[in-house]
Amino acid sequence: MNLVAHQFLNRCFAPEETIALLLRRESPTVPTQRVVTLETALAPRYQAWLSYENGTGANVYAAANPLRPGSRKRTKECIASVRHLYLDIDEDGDARLAALRASQLVPPPTSILSTSPGKYQVLWRVEGFDFAGQERTLKLLAIAFGGDPACTDCNRVLRVPGFLNRKYDPSYRVTVEYPDDSIWTPDDFELDTDAVDAMHFVSISTPRKPPLKHSHSESDWAWVSHELAHGKDAVKLTRELASLRLDKPNPLYYSQRTVDIASARLWLIEGIAIDDVITMLESRRCAELSAALCSARAREIAATAQRMIAHRKTV
Repeated sequence: MNLVAHQFLNRCFAPEETIALLLRRESPTVPTQRVVTLETALAPRYQAWLSYENGTGANVYAAANPLRPGSRKRTKECIASVRHLYLDIDEDGDARLAALRASQLVPPPTSILSTSPGKYQVLWRVEGFDFAGQERTLKLLAIAFGGDPACTDCNRVLRVPGFLNRKYDPSYRVTVEYPDDSIWTPDDFELDTDAVDAMHFVSISTPRKPPLKHSHSESDWAWVSHELAHGKDAVKLTRELASLRLDKPNPLYYSQRTVDIASARLWLIEGIAIDDVITMLESRRCAELSAALCSARAREIAATAQRMIAHRKTV
């Protein structure tokens, strides 16, 4: 029996719940889907069949949310309730995961799957989310932490740890860690839309006065970018922005990230090498974070600024 997969499914679902399993081969790419009860999926004979299919080339996935009893498909209409929030991290995985762990805007994940080198799937066990709230939060998570923005459907499937990822040669065994056993609610996720917008807004408007308490994040970004370009001290600017944005769930985090991304973008535009940008970001926050988290955060912010510049050139 695959004990890792058995434990994972047991933690994700309740007894007698209906779940969906998906087997997909790289060639031919015809998927095989099974809708079964949790007890059926955990039975030794069924686990042996999954292991056989995986051993002969099939990737093994499970739907992140339980299905309605009696369902035969994995459509959105068949999803019974929101059980998990999830995030696919496929690029700059180690840096982005470190930034997520250090963030004060989201609670600790329930599960972190390593699906291949540097790629992760992050899950939070939740309650109190409706489908619209789940989709909105998934989009905010993807924007904030550089995940796949397309992975926001309630019928999304995720890899099952303990099985091999057969997309690679040699195959990669999917592993899992469980940072926290809590069940989180919408109030535990402080990713308001304005905070996320500020991370990715790239237009710089004309100079203006400092933003008022209820200004939009686009105005914050324009003002911060202008002040930095004219030599204002970043630490003082961070404190000033935080004091002006007390409407935010976490004003200091919001202001630090806004100022640091704007700084990194400005330095890159000026032709400073990205490694030097990372070093300058580390120096700015080294007194506030551990060395490992500070380094990972700096790399993630520099990469975010680099993507913003590249996006600007293509629009």
